[in-house]
Amino acid sequence: MATTTASIEIPVSPERVWRLIGGFGSLPDWLPYIPSSELGEGGRVRTLGNQDGGVIVERLEAFDDAARTYSYSILKAPFPVTGYRSTLTVHGIAGRDTARVEWSGVFTPDAVGEDEAVALFQEIYTDGLAALNRTLTTRTG
Repeated sequence: MATTTASIEIPVSPERVWRLIGGFGSLPDWLPYIPSSELGEGGRVRTLGNQDGGVIVERLEAFDDAARTYSYSILKAPFPVTGYRSTLTVHGIAGRDTARVEWSGVFTPDAVGEDEAVALFQEIYTDGLAALNRTLTTRTG
């Protein structure tokens, strides 16, 4: 299995970050390349639409509001991997009103090499966290 992780420090409180990203259907609120998200199965499955008209279906596997973290798996997506599981976590930084957000994934490459699969998700996570930072640092409140 392959793994990759990206993280970013954002100069806002961890609570504020979690309010934005902690909802399983909230990706369109901060991730520009996911303009739609529909929840099903009592909020445990999200069907995402991407900018290219593709569909991604993900299942919430674990959620811990107090720890500000959730994990999900991919049920259907146009990605060259199987066994995908990802975790999004918001950490506080001691003594600072700053959050460190970490997005990590584990998966098995399918029809591509491990380096190519890792690079794909590294780019998704890095670009996504940069978009999250922009969203939070350009909003008021």
